[in-house]
Order: sequence, then structure tokens, then C-alpha cells
Amino acid sequence: MPVDTVHISRHDTIGRVEPEVHGHFAEHLGRCIYGGIWVGEDDRVPTDDGFRTDTVELLTDLDLRLLRWPGGCFADDYHWRDGVGPREERSPQPNHFWAQGREKSNVESNEFGTEEFMRLCERVDAEPMLAANVGSGTPAEAQNWVEYCNSDTDVALGQERAENGHSEPHDVTYWGVGNENWGCGGNFDPETYAREFRRFAHFMRLAGAEETIACGHIEDDWNRRFLAELTEPDMLDHLSIHRYFGRFGRDCGSATEFDEEQYYLLLAESLKVGRDVDRAAAAIETYASTDDVGIAVDEWGAWHPEATSDNGLEQENSVRDAVAAAGVLDDFNHRADLVSMANIAQTVNVLQCVVQTDEEAAWPTPTYRLFDLYRPHAGATALRTTVDTDAVETDLWEVPLVSASATTDDDGTYVTLSNRALDEERAVRVALDREVSDATGEVLFADHDPADYSTRENAEEFEATDLDVSIEDGAPVVELPPNSVAGLSVESA
Repeated sequence: MPVDTVHISRHDTIGRVEPEVHGHFAEHLGRCIYGGIWVGEDDRVPTDDGFRTDTVELLTDLDLRLLRWPGGCFADDYHWRDGVGPREERSPQPNHFWAQGREKSNVESNEFGTEEFMRLCERVDAEPMLAANVGSGTPAEAQNWVEYCNSDTDVALGQERAENGHSEPHDVTYWGVGNENWGCGGNFDPETYAREFRRFAHFMRLAGAEETIACGHIEDDWNRRFLAELTEPDMLDHLSIHRYFGRFGRDCGSATEFDEEQYYLLLAESLKVGRDVDRAAAAIETYASTDDVGIAVDEWGAWHPEATSDNGLEQENSVRDAVAAAGVLDDFNHRADLVSMANIAQTVNVLQCVVQTDEEAAWPTPTYRLFDLYRPHAGATALRTTVDTDAVETDLWEVPLVSASATTDDDGTYVTLSNRALDEERAVRVALDREVSDATGEVLFADHDPADYSTRENAEEFEATDLDVSIEDGAPVVELPPNSVAGLSVESA
């Protein structure tokens, strides 16, 4: 059996893993909001004030740290006033971006608006992140939304919020200034968007927007031109980038049907996320400082060819997807000094969701189990980690067969390990710079094939199981099944 070594130094810290890095994204798209989270008066599933109780319970148990809304492309065609006030008085509007089959626009009922989203965040204890409309909106509209959410009741918009059921300010900290404004958010060139960002952010900050997120790009030239034109980096707290893998790069097969070459190609494509962060950081350092401007990977995840507008971007979520996501979360830990927040797309039913639903029940996906396993990293301090392992060559680049990251806090050291090998068990030795007295572990997907996915009937089979950990010469050693992910809690002597 191959033996790999993970080297961890408790004295070589990277930075705090911001809890917001374990964020999620919900858009008015397919069955993410309507049917997945909000069902209103529909009594086919248990509800509480319009929310699906089964979905809310799962999201609460997952300990969501951040939830981004209302988009996505939908954000730059969304006017927040359409979704406030008595629901029976809200006017339906076309959802131009996410029409099923593109034959006509979907009708957006506006049943789920600002107050419903805020109540959802309260229920699942998530920090809200709102994306303001730059593409078809105005600075005044965005400013008024901030004021509606954050002002006291001594001004008209605060009074309006109180009339809508919430007398206390929502205190929304994070405000996205548009979404993908190089594309669906208005087809801006970087210089024009920089000027629009400056104008919008100025008035949003006057109304109480504490932190603003600018739309960035995975193309280095776009980010550099934006930052050069911005001239006022003090108005910028986070620069966002989006990366989907599986559909837009090399042929990685579908979510559940792929050969060996395609299996590793998806893993190779997922490694682009860390490289995107590095390029964005280099651009920021040219014009500002990554000490002041964080990188928000506010959309990321697997997007397979079968997820189209015809089916509301739904796809099965397989073990392979979760193993790929583990490597991305490890890469975020390795860049804890750069990545300030991140949102996997999307929360319920859409793309690499953590929860799926039907008209009877909600259940967790393998990616849900992964985020649960990675919870101890959130808020802890990332440690420099290197891995001695074999790699598989792809036509993109090599894929290391073991991925790992480590953090430390008052409870000790927490290590996550992935065996990316398709059909080979691997032994992994965790070498810290001090002797280990004890270690416990659990493992995901030990008895599953990479194409396996969860359903309402089998979801419990994807729960983590205990992992045997031996201590050899003061270091923990584990045997990882192929395409599995493990978490180890380590105590030093």
C-alpha cells in the first residue's frame, strides 16, 4: 500500500480561516428558493411561516456561516422594492435570466423578498450577504436598500421596515456591488464597471454599508484594469471571483457517468480555484494590499453538462463532486491570509447543492456531509501544510493523490485528508513538529463509489463513520479508502 506523508508545522501559521469561507449561495433559480426553501401556503410538506421546516433544520444543523442572495445573474435584474410589503400586494415580475427552456421568462412572484430572506438567515443563524443591482439599477436604489435594512426607525425607510414586521435594523454587513458585471450583470468593460462601482459604493456606504464586494473576474487582465481605474481602493473590502468546474473546461463526463480520465480531469479542473485566488491576489497587491482587500470566491462548485436552464440547473451530487470540493476547501485553508469569504453554489436543489428536496422530504447531499466534516476549521488558525504523495498526469496538470490542510485552536489541531485515488487505498502519516499523544478520526465515503449520490432513501448511508488512527513513532497514521475524505482531531503530548 502506498504511504504518503502530510507535514504540518504548528509554528508556521497562515492566518485565520474566516467562518464566512464556509458560505453558501441562494438564487431565484429553479427550485432553490421556491420549492426548496420557501413553499408559502403549500401544505404538502411541513412548514413554518412559509419555510420548509425540513430544509431549515438541515441548514441549521450545518451551521451556515454566510448566505448570499438574491443572485447571481438574477441580482442585476432584481428591484428590491418588488419584494417588500404585504405579500398579497406584491406584483409578479418576469425572471428574465432563468426562463425554463428560454421560451419565455419565468414569472417571479416576489413572495420571497428581503424580509423573508432575513428571517431565513435568523432561523439558520447565517450572516446575510446581499447583492445589489448595478446592471439595471441605480445608486439611489442600492442606497435605499441599505437604508431599509440598516437604518433606525427615525427615518422613513426604517419606519417602512418596521411596518413590514422588523422594527430593529437587520445590520447587514456584506454588500455585493453587482454580480458578474463583465457578463450577465451589464456587459461592462472593467474601466466602466470601476467607475460604476465607485459611484454605487459611495452612496451605499453613506447609508451604512459596512463592507462592499466588487465584481472581479478569473481573467487577470480584467482585474488589473478594474483596479487601475478604481483609484480609490479604500472603498473596496473584497474582490469577488467565480469558478465553476465540470462543464466549462475539459470533458469531465456527467455527475454520475465518467471514465477514469474524466474522473481525474474534474479534480484537475477544481484546482483552478486556488490558482484563481493567487492571480487575483497578485493583481490586488499591484494596486492595494491583500491585508486590506480580501478575495471573495462567492460562487464556486461543480457544474455538470446535464444542469441546464431547461431543468433549473439541477444535477445529482456525487461522491466525486464532494472529493473535489474537499480539495477546494483545503486550498482555501492554504490561502487563509487571502480568502475572506466563499459561497458554494447553490444551497438547495441547484448545481452543487448541500440539500435536495422533493414534495415529501429534504435530505443532505455528499457535499453537505463534507461541509459538516470541515466545520472545525472555521474560525481556527491555518497551519502551513505540505504533502508528499504521488500524482496522476492529466492533459491539464498533475493531480496530487492526497490533499490535506490543518488548523489549530484551543481544542488542538484538526486535519482534513482526501484520498483522490480512483481505486487505490493509501496510508497517510501525519507528521507534526511535536509528538502526538492521541488522535481520533472519522471518514466519509469509505464504502462508496465516486459516482454514488444521495437520494431520499439512502441519504443516511453517506454519514461519516469512525476511522481507525494508530500512533506510530509519535505521528498519527490512517488508511484511507479510495475517493474518501477524513477528519482527524489531534492532541499533542
